[in-house]
Amino acid sequence: MSAHARWLFALKLACLAAALLLPAVPQPAGYHDFADTRALLGVPNAADVLSNVAFVVAGLGGLAATLGRGARFASRGERLPYAVFFAGVALTGLGSAHYHLAPDNERLFWDRLPMAVAFMGLVAAQIADRVGARAGLALLGPLLALGVASVVHWRATERLGTGNVVPYAVLQAYAVFVLLLLASFARSRYTHGVLLFHVFAWYAVAKLAEALDREVFAAVGLASGHTLKHLAAAAAVAVVWRMLVVRAPRPDAMHSPRRALAA
Repeated sequence: MSAHARWLFALKLACLAAALLLPAVPQPAGYHDFADTRALLGVPNAADVLSNVAFVVAGLGGLAATLGRGARFASRGERLPYAVFFAGVALTGLGSAHYHLAPDNERLFWDRLPMAVAFMGLVAAQIADRVGARAGLALLGPLLALGVASVVHWRATERLGTGNVVPYAVLQAYAVFVLLLLASFARSRYTHGVLLFHVFAWYAVAKLAEALDREVFAAVGLASGHTLKHLAAAAAVAVVWRMLVVRAPRPDAMHSPRRALAA
């Protein structure tokens, strides 16, 4: 097992242990208290609702490119993880819009469920790109099952009155760290793999805007941090879409043996 494989395996064990052993943490009640509650044409929380159009556009555009001739893949099967990713993003736009119309835990479930699917689809896609198509396709099902289970577990515990968002949070952190490790240490079998770092940059902007929801709204007035979070996260998805359109298989990677990297 390579050093990279050992680090990723250790990360798996650490995240699994954290999900199982950390004390349960319920969803904070204040999570649903967003800065911008202005209505527009009868739509409550209009900016946070309508900004989800960006997710739908990026998701459907990326899905069309993945399933059509806009993107190049070395094998047909490699399209599947990206199709799952972009479909999850488009559904996240619908789920998030539904949630922001009247934010509560029950509606948040329909935001987080497709989001978990999108995260796991992207992880499987990058494993396929940087480790091997067979590995990415083999892991797609288990990753999706874990993602869905983490969100279902969260909602079930909330309904029981205990609440435990830890497994979902740990799974999201795991996805981000695995993607970062793959981007840093496993070269893509395609050109333009460096664009994955641009995805991270937009993701970081989105998380910062989310954390500064009220501060941004107070400073800008026209938009809150959460609204800008939606737009920045959709920009990250658009970078993945662009990466598929401009990239091409690298001949040296397609025809030379590769050292396996466990994911």
